[in-house]
Amino acid sequence: MTNYDVIIIGAGSIGVPTALALAQNGIKILVLDLLPSIGQGESKKAIGGVRKTHTQRAKIWLCQRSIEIFSSWKEEYGDDIGWLQNGYCFVAYTPEHEKLFKDNIKLQKSYGLNINYHGPEKIKELIPGINEDGLLGGTFSPEDGNASPLLFANACYRQAMKYGANFHFNEKVIKILTENGKISGVQTNKSTYSTKFIINVAGAHAKEVAQLVNVDVPINPTSHEAGISEPVKHFIKPMVVDIRPSEDKKFGNSKNYYFYQNNEGQIVFCLTPNPPIYGHDRKETSLYLPQIAKRLISLLPRLKNLKIRRTWRGLYPDTPDGAPIVGKVKNLEGYINAVGMCGQGFMLGPGLGELIYRIVNNSLTSNDEIILKELSLYRDFGQVEMLK
Repeated sequence: MTNYDVIIIGAGSIGVPTALALAQNGIKILVLDLLPSIGQGESKKAIGGVRKTHTQRAKIWLCQRSIEIFSSWKEEYGDDIGWLQNGYCFVAYTPEHEKLFKDNIKLQKSYGLNINYHGPEKIKELIPGINEDGLLGGTFSPEDGNASPLLFANACYRQAMKYGANFHFNEKVIKILTENGKISGVQTNKSTYSTKFIINVAGAHAKEVAQLVNVDVPINPTSHEAGISEPVKHFIKPMVVDIRPSEDKKFGNSKNYYFYQNNEGQIVFCLTPNPPIYGHDRKETSLYLPQIAKRLISLLPRLKNLKIRRTWRGLYPDTPDGAPIVGKVKNLEGYINAVGMCGQGFMLGPGLGELIYRIVNNSLTSNDEIILKELSLYRDFGQVEMLK
């Protein structure tokens, strides 16, 4: 039986950066994934947005570190991951949203975030051609950005392999082995391995993995659809977020939607359905494109002639309060959750990977302790984050 210091279950947006963080520090690891290669679950369906401008301290700190990693990646490792630090812009068309944004900024600034509320003129400058009818202003956080989830996953994978990380694909975990209240190993459909640590980063299937050790994590996946256009000349820099709800009797109601132009000039867009669509269905629908097109053109009319290349559907592993579940569990030494990313795994992944290393290495900082308390499995899930 082969022995590893740590076994990671899931080779996605959390698993691969975690593998790199552990391997860089000399830890012998194995990453197991039931799919053929890295990032083949929900990672390849992420649209690539990265922001630290949350309203929860734990996510702010994790994403601050992630942005440092994304922004220095090319200089440190030489890989182009498509990183653009062009910011996020939340637009306000109602007094209620204007007040919400301004109230949130007070909290965000207290954590040192670079974000401000601007009037219509600045927003029109940031988003040329935006619908001016009713525009009150919006927030802009220039240090946020975007990158390619697949380019980054592959770059992380290559670096992790250089440091000795092991990856096994097409291999399903069927049993987690324990002995005297401690993790002792993993049994898969192909082999058995011994280890002292299991990291559950199985995304939309994390609940099923946790159940292998009788741990209940409140994760309920929801479906979200996204799409990408042909490349066009760059004309917009920030990720644009419109949180107004929309009623559409023909194609379906929705909550917020968001879009940006990537480094290749393509417009990437996503929408949150209302009510949520629960389950593991990943089949794209014929309703999504006309639904999102109406909203995009209403906000930015110049998009009306945009040609769409494809759409897809992925899963958000949602928790009741919109925040991840990270950390150890009671009564089982060596098992660690990093689950329930609620569609934000890509932006949380690099920072979270380093935190997981410090959990394994027993070298937590005072900020880590705060993060783990806020993201504990045993927290009060009734406190929903604003603008989650």
